[in-house]
Amino acid sequence: MESYSGKSVYPGVAFGAAVPLKNSRYIIDESPATEVQKEWEHFEEAKRFAGAELDVLFKKTVREMGEEEANIIDVQRMILMDEDYIGMVRDLVTNGAHRAASAVSKVGRHFLDVFAAMDDPYMKARTTDFTDVTQRLIRILTGGQKKTRLNEPSIVIADDLSPSEIAQMDKSLIRAFVIRQGSVNSHASIMTRTLRIPMLIQTDIQLNTVKDGCPAAVDAHTGKFYLEPGEQIIKKLKSQQNNDRKENAELEKLRGLPTITRDGFKVNLVANISGPEDMEAVLTNDAEGIGVLRSEFLYLSRDNYPGEDEQYEAYCTIVKGMQGRRVTIRTLDIGADKNIPYFGLSPEENPAMGLRAIRICFERPDIFRTQLRAIYRASAFGNVSIMFPMIASLWEVRRCKEAAAQVREELKNEHAAFGEVPLGIMIETPAAALTADELAREVDFFSAGTNDLTQYTLAVDRQNDNLSSFSDPHHPAILKLLQMIAESARNAGIWAGICGELAADLTLTEKFLQMGYSELSVSAGSILKIRQKIRSISMKKT
Repeated sequence: MESYSGKSVYPGVAFGAAVPLKNSRYIIDESPATEVQKEWEHFEEAKRFAGAELDVLFKKTVREMGEEEANIIDVQRMILMDEDYIGMVRDLVTNGAHRAASAVSKVGRHFLDVFAAMDDPYMKARTTDFTDVTQRLIRILTGGQKKTRLNEPSIVIADDLSPSEIAQMDKSLIRAFVIRQGSVNSHASIMTRTLRIPMLIQTDIQLNTVKDGCPAAVDAHTGKFYLEPGEQIIKKLKSQQNNDRKENAELEKLRGLPTITRDGFKVNLVANISGPEDMEAVLTNDAEGIGVLRSEFLYLSRDNYPGEDEQYEAYCTIVKGMQGRRVTIRTLDIGADKNIPYFGLSPEENPAMGLRAIRICFERPDIFRTQLRAIYRASAFGNVSIMFPMIASLWEVRRCKEAAAQVREELKNEHAAFGEVPLGIMIETPAAALTADELAREVDFFSAGTNDLTQYTLAVDRQNDNLSSFSDPHHPAILKLLQMIAESARNAGIWAGICGELAADLTLTEKFLQMGYSELSVSAGSILKIRQKIRSISMKKT
């Protein structure tokens, strides 16, 4: 038996055959092209074929994982249309007489070097996307094999994994992933958490030492990977696996039960979603509503702005589907780590601090107005709230309310139906937290966005894995700000909730309720576990 250590991305126990993924090597002809036009046509055909593959992969990912994860694949479709990328290939083929595969390889290495040298961790992470697109084109141009096939329950081992590699695998046969490199916030890790497949990253193993098909086991609770595990290890892991199953069976009993503490304090336990595709998970996991509908799904995966009617139809689908449960729609929040090419935003040195979220809505009032009209029209069919992100000042709140009032007046004059729509804000900047008492008098509710609140309060880029030891969401400063937000809401007679990863932190659930938060908005898969925790809590102080 051999054992290795890694960092857990998603917990669980798994058994399966080891399947090491060796890096693909394609033979590239570096000799000069004798027929330049034919080489360019060869590339154009490969580009079309790659686009068709990514289209299929995008739809498959939407179906299996949801819209947000599919947008990771969509980045690669955008690269295939990128003028800089395609232009450099064209120059090497038509002016430099390079063969198509050779030109793609050189351009891929160029972009890999450019992005790898960037300080911004988010931009550095784009190297995976350029590498994936480049390898896809070279495979097509050289006639290489399309994908790794799994024939039995498998533990997939790799130096690293791209989103498209995960998307095209047979998920029914994947028991776990073991990765030598990787990061907690990589696209591959995000996908794995969505799929709820145990995963280890930064594992101290060499692929060339792993025999294909060798019996293997993963304990992603403790971060251990075993090749040819012995009887004692197998017995221990099966015991843990049985405990996991029993725990899941206990959670299943909580479906349909109210989310209340032992002494009757009611908590709204709602889900974060990224589009209509996530609704099944919301209903399956018995969420009591939608705490954050990330409306960016309407703006991604396309090359132009969505119109009012298109947005209206999408919101109606979700609102009607929730059958009276509240749907809180967060207005457009792009910028920072979500850049959309057709918006034409200028590159920024520090995008997390730049033109994003509500600031873009103020800069592009037509986009803001179109979205608000669509939301208000959809509110005629159910229980809808609007939440404005990245608020820092009182004047921003008042400007949002003015925009909403203008839309209501327009719709009234048009005799268009709409419902009563509470207006709330996300408290995710220290400025908003420190002035929460003033802001609370202007809105109907607060939602504390703990991901950005932690990032901005501690001055730690949450996309930068090198700073993970400095990013402490339990930091006293974060907890003091959250206490301040809850008290300001209570004093103004409005409710306050928490969204972001911290909302699902079971070690803080009781503290959040004691602070005065009455709503937790989490991923759908966390609902039952948090309900179990809340039902074990007594709010009475002993």
